[in-house]
Amino acid sequence: MVKNAMTADYLRSAYGGESMAHMRYLIWGEAAEKDKKPNIGRLFKAIAYAEWAHARNHFQELKEQKGDFTVPAGAVFGHTDTVENLQGAIDGELHEVEQMYPVFMEVAKFQNEKGAERSFHWAVEAEKIHAKMFKDAQDAAKQGKDMELGPVYVCSVCGHTTADNLPDKCPVCGAKQEKYQHFV
Repeated sequence: MVKNAMTADYLRSAYGGESMAHMRYLIWGEAAEKDKKPNIGRLFKAIAYAEWAHARNHFQELKEQKGDFTVPAGAVFGHTDTVENLQGAIDGELHEVEQMYPVFMEVAKFQNEKGAERSFHWAVEAEKIHAKMFKDAQDAAKQGKDMELGPVYVCSVCGHTTADNLPDKCPVCGAKQEKYQHFV
């Protein structure tokens, strides 16, 4: 149960941002597929699932908070071509990694909000990976190509994302292999 108003506000803001990222990545994934870049489209869809996991975790931390709230959250807008959409994704992920989540985690830690701190930590660890994956996709798209991409695995507990081998257990939250969703 979240006891401090500032941490609760940050959880709501993070929930709003992750929810919007989820939808934005689904939209941009469809656009990449129409742009004849199905692997980039699949990457967007896999990472959209990770953003859903982050939003769910933040929402669950707020389960005792009842009522209507205005939720201020940063969001990237725009819907152009695949290269620009990927830049929007990179910018959003880097904002979360470099600015948003470090501040949110410090406040949660200071306020002894362990659940919020964990939820923010899980998200930021995944966002670091997402930024790199989107950059790799953008490098290919800038050359007019689709990216090379095998299966993408996303931990349904914390949103950890990998296109390498499926881990035996999640390196971020410790979830078992069966908790990973596969995007092939």
